[in-house]
This record gives sequence, structure tokens and C-alpha cells, in this order.
Amino acid sequence: MECLTILFDHLSQIEYFCSWQIINYSVIMTEESEFCLEEAKEGMQNTLVHLEKEFQKIRAGKASPQMLDGVKVDYYGSMTAIDKVANIGSPDPRQIIVQPWEKSMLAPIEKAIMAANLGFNPQNNGEVLRIQVPPLTEERRKGLVKQAKTEAENTKVSIRSIRRNAMETAKKLKKDGVPEDEIAKLEEEIQKATDGYIERVDKSFDAKEKDIMTV
Repeated sequence: MECLTILFDHLSQIEYFCSWQIINYSVIMTEESEFCLEEAKEGMQNTLVHLEKEFQKIRAGKASPQMLDGVKVDYYGSMTAIDKVANIGSPDPRQIIVQPWEKSMLAPIEKAIMAANLGFNPQNNGEVLRIQVPPLTEERRKGLVKQAKTEAENTKVSIRSIRRNAMETAKKLKKDGVPEDEIAKLEEEIQKATDGYIERVDKSFDAKEKDIMTV
């Protein structure tokens, strides 16, 4: 009985030592793997942020300053974001007011809005630009949903491209001597991140579609 107790104690010590060694080894080797994973996650997050910005440009019928996001104005030879040269407000759901910091910028801003092909026809009263946002027709709403769908699909393509690059990096790490079990875990986490961001894209699109189609 005493021999069995000694044996079990000895096995427990071996198990503890092995576990400690595995954990220690993993900590040493996971720095490169974690960098690969975090880089992939950052790239995927950036694509999602870009998608949200593109969605903001797709108007859903209600006037908002975000509708002019992306409009660039020729400010003394430098193409500048419209919100850097003017105050933009929306006093009601059907109107956007653009008030330049400098009165001389009224014409360049008006020209920039027209060139952006947003479907707006600014009214210049010499002080501010007034943009009337007409209600959307059913056909126009469906067209905007299609546009949003395209943006969402492009984002998914970008996410899968990031996944592919991360998997290639994982293969290189394996060749460099990183243990197979760690590579397997890395690939699992990369896939998990990919699935998570694809799901977030779908949810974002669903919300945008509902926003567009709500009269």
C-alpha cells in the first residue's frame, strides 16, 4: 500500500512537471502566434469600420450630416473633407444645412456636393446651402438595399482574404518550428474570428436593410 502511495505521488509530480513545462513552452512560443492572430483581428475590425462608414453614405430617407461624408472640397488647392470647411446640420428629417466657415467657399462646396453624385441639388442663398432630402420611392429603397448588400459582400471578401493570409502565416510558423498543437489552436482561433466578423457583417447589413426599407 505504501509503495502504491509513493508511486501515485511520483506520478503526480511528473504530471505537474510536464504540465508546467507545456504551459511554459506555450507561453514562450505563442508570442508569434498571438501577433498573427491579433493582426488578423485588427484587419477584420478595420474592414468592419469601413463598412459602417460606407453604410452611413447610403441614405435611408432621413436627412443627416453623415450623408455628406466622403465629399471632398477644393480648399485652396487641397482636397479637404467637407466637415473641415463648414458646419453641417440637419434641423429636420428632410433638410441638411451647410454653412461654410468662409463665405467664399459656398460655390466650391456646392460644386463638390454636385460632383459627388449623391442625388442632391443644393440651394445657395448666398449665406448657406440648403439641401432638401426627398422621400425615397420603393424602387429607390430596393436599389439602396442592393448597394448595401454589395458593400457587405465586399467586406466579407476582405475578411476571408485576411483569413487566408493569416493561415499562410500559420503555415510559415509551423515550418519555423512552432508545435503542431499550437498551430492547430492558432488556426482554430483565426477561423473563430473570421466566423465572428462575418456574422457581424450580416447583422450590420440586416440593420441597414431594415433602416432603408422602413418608411
